[in-house]
Amino acid sequence: MDWKNLMFSADGRIGRQAFWIAWLMLLGVNVVAGWIPVIGNLAALASLYCFVCIYTKRLHDMGKSGWWQAVPIVLGPVMLIGSALWLGFGAAAIALNGGDPELFALAGAGGVVMSLLLGFLVSIGFTLWVGVTPGDTSDNRWGDRPLNALAV
Repeated sequence: MDWKNLMFSADGRIGRQAFWIAWLMLLGVNVVAGWIPVIGNLAALASLYCFVCIYTKRLHDMGKSGWWQAVPIVLGPVMLIGSALWLGFGAAAIALNGGDPELFALAGAGGVVMSLLLGFLVSIGFTLWVGVTPGDTSDNRWGDRPLNALAV
């Protein structure tokens, strides 16, 4: 498989080794792109498509739909809503008890920090699950077993 097909096509399957090599290349591109103000942000945005392609092909190798990568994406807004509720309930509890407004800020900051931490952990966990789980040992509906697949 050539690098263009690896990075820009969501069709087919890739093994764990190809996934991690592509993932590390995209991580490097995003780190370098972060140093360039405007063009770097556009390059980082464009690399999202490449991330979707490699995750999709890796999920296909595991016998799963590429739509599984929507799980961590959907959890982000859910966690933000949760932190907003945390902030609201904290404000209500402080208002009902006639408490200090500084507690309101602390409760809100704690909810946001916990949401961000949980979102980070879910993303890392999903990436490890996709990158470490062995693929199907035979052909599946998304294609033949990758030639570069590591032996199970």
